[in-house]
Amino acid sequence: MRYLRAESTIGLAVALLAAGACGGGGGEPEAPGGADAGGDAAAVVPFSIDVPDAVLDDLHARLSRARYPDELDGAGWTYGTSLGYLRELVAYWRDEFDWREQERQLNRFDHFKTEIDGLDVHFVHQRAADPDALPLIVVHGWPSTFMQFHKVIGPLSDPAAHGADAGDAFHVVVPSIPGYGFSDKPRERGYGPAQMGDIFVKLMARLGYDRYGVQGGDWGGPIVAHMARADAERVVGMHTETCRGGPPEGVEDPTAGVPPEELERWRDRQAFFSDEERGYSAIQGSKPQTLGYGLNDSPVGQAAWIVEKFRAWSDVDGDVESKFTKDELLTNIMIYWVTQTATSSARLYYESPRQGSAGLLGAERIEVPTACAVYPRDVGFTPRLWNEARYNITRFTIMPRGGHFAALEEPALYLDDVRAFFRDLR
Repeated sequence: MRYLRAESTIGLAVALLAAGACGGGGGEPEAPGGADAGGDAAAVVPFSIDVPDAVLDDLHARLSRARYPDELDGAGWTYGTSLGYLRELVAYWRDEFDWREQERQLNRFDHFKTEIDGLDVHFVHQRAADPDALPLIVVHGWPSTFMQFHKVIGPLSDPAAHGADAGDAFHVVVPSIPGYGFSDKPRERGYGPAQMGDIFVKLMARLGYDRYGVQGGDWGGPIVAHMARADAERVVGMHTETCRGGPPEGVEDPTAGVPPEELERWRDRQAFFSDEERGYSAIQGSKPQTLGYGLNDSPVGQAAWIVEKFRAWSDVDGDVESKFTKDELLTNIMIYWVTQTATSSARLYYESPRQGSAGLLGAERIEVPTACAVYPRDVGFTPRLWNEARYNITRFTIMPRGGHFAALEEPALYLDDVRAFFRDLR
């Protein structure tokens, strides 16, 4: 992995640049490595994505000799990823997909690394022109990466250039969760949402932000929820697609007062996840290491594991490419592949439930103002009344369309809701 290196830091975010390179030895091509902070663990070091040619050559060779399983006649997506679609996607990946162009697109943002708690943490830090803009940290989940936000980073940090009000500008921070993408992989047990949240609290402090907003979905939801509790004096508000308060305990009829349409939505999403979608979670939550051998060794396996979720969890009526291009799907998959993070990302499913109530959403109510954005084809839903026991809800938006990957699938809806919520908190 080649990267930009800093010997010193200016103003916590801008560094003097020098070119550096990370070489590899024999055997398997080396995965991208971390930035060298020149011995200063608190340095914020500019970073550039530049995957070695050897990694790409190895990938092409593996795609060329892929061995596919059989499939029942007419099975389609019923038993999992469609063989016909996967062959089509892999053929495009092997013969047409241009990773170097995707690198160029991703590198148009300002990337950095910094060491926190012994881990190199990768993040995009896109500052607004207005120095008084509100800082906002935006956190992804699984099976996405920081690139899920590539359509909204520009409009959030420079709304005027995208036809919106300049007063809605944010200093945008988009980290890669440790164990995902270009952040380091934890080497010890116990890294759940609370530990990730603590790391990101320290990141925002290191960037000099004493007042900021948080936004996230999927694993990003519990991570930013922990930040809202742990750093309540500095977090001005939390916006999330993952409001998941359960039915209140000790109540004779927990459905009392819940609108019928919300109960129907809750039952529908509960059945969808329990009947069709919980398998991946059970595997990653019990045997992530065993799963990792296959996904880390086979790009076709990695692609099948991820693309099936983009189709199932999005509002696409069975056609995944109605909302996501092949380039978008493969760029996200590539980030898992070139960083070899299939196993480390899956471990979050193992760690979280073993931390009790603190492992997911925590036991204490979140008192900072909270916005819940509900997308109809997301994997879960909890009625507003139940959520109010867990969050200080000041905005609850039921979207007209969309699914689990909101910023990538429905960027306009996402932007409108985030801007509207934080407008009164600036």
